Amino acid sequence: MSEFLMPSLGADMEEATLVQWLVRPGDPVKHGDVIAVVETTKGAIEIEVFDDGVVGELLVREGEKAPVGTPLAKILSGTEQPPSTEVAKPQPKGAGPSQEAPQLDPKPHLDKELQFEEQTQPKHEKVPRASPAARKRAAELDIDLVTITGSGPAGAVTLADVELEVESAAKQLGGELTGRFDREAMRQTIAAAMARSKREIPHYYLATTVDMRRALAWLQDYNRKRDIKARLSYLVLTLKAIALALRKVPELNGFYTDNAFHPAKSVNIGMAVSLRGGGLIAPSLGQVDQSPLENIMIRMNDLIERTRRGTLRATELSSGTITLSNMGERGVETLFGVITPPQVALVGLGKLVDRPLAENGQVIVSPQMQITLSADHRASDGHRGAMFLNTVDNLLQTPEGL
Repeated sequence: MSEFLMPSLGADMEEATLVQWLVRPGDPVKHGDVIAVVETTKGAIEIEVFDDGVVGELLVREGEKAPVGTPLAKILSGTEQPPSTEVAKPQPKGAGPSQEAPQLDPKPHLDKELQFEEQTQPKHEKVPRASPAARKRAAELDIDLVTITGSGPAGAVTLADVELEVESAAKQLGGELTGRFDREAMRQTIAAAMARSKREIPHYYLATTVDMRRALAWLQDYNRKRDIKARLSYLVLTLKAIALALRKVPELNGFYTDNAFHPAKSVNIGMAVSLRGGGLIAPSLGQVDQSPLENIMIRMNDLIERTRRGTLRATELSSGTITLSNMGERGVETLFGVITPPQVALVGLGKLVDRPLAENGQVIVSPQMQITLSADHRASDGHRGAMFLNTVDNLLQTPEGL
């Protein structure tokens, strides 16, 4: 037997609220399955199980807060038997005590709560199956659950289904999806993490300007041969170049904990994504250095879309090994960011700007982009940081090799 624990979704997280169970005792699960939704200041996050087995007892109720590391459920091995989840049936009048003590599940789960709701409603009414979190959110927004197609167990409506309905309606009205979390709380959390970073991490800063002529020319030729949906953006080329450069300078890819630097085994780039209405989250793209450009483009678009929709997974928030902040899309030319602890580096991208460039004794105009590095002096030094930026520049001069 193993325990399913409340994960840490960042150095600034101390606790979270369990808003929804997506499994019940007796359900088989395997590594990577999403089995619950928790809510932090970063929003509602899907969390995955890391062991194969069968769900045993659910230890935390929906709506309860739990600190990081708290056991949320028991995961049984294939040979262990889950507890009975049968609801005790009432005895007929005059009947003696049951010969067998009823086995009650000490913690509620999705189907049991739905079962209770269905039993207490008049038979002629259609009662949609839904989790308590979904019912609460639908009531807040005055949405009829009957109109929503559920994606949960046995077609139950989940919190994510309700939020998707809101997003769809907002798009039809030309509006934007309202947040499902406290943005002021998020701002306070970000401020606390950045204050800690500036207080504890000895930052150093470097910058270089990259001539993007070759990268953009190659990209234009590449995209001309493909359907519009399969075309790449120059950001994908930059992501791949950064990931490959981190192989050469691994001191920038990892974590500083327990007074020592610990290099990461893979390159997972956290992408700072701005949320509608304010706020910022940096979920990660895993193993960017090993991914083809087309795959990076697809996963990047999906990650940004799910971040703004509020359907991220826990591993996407906790597995980043370095952060990328692209302020070029906001019209900013230079960014010197603050490192997200316990990471040891952050890369900033500025916007593409046509600037004069001296080449072979002549002045030409070329599209240029500034790339900056904020790094932790405990893990690396300016020489290694400069090597990283120069490697990124060199890789972008030969985009066909990415």
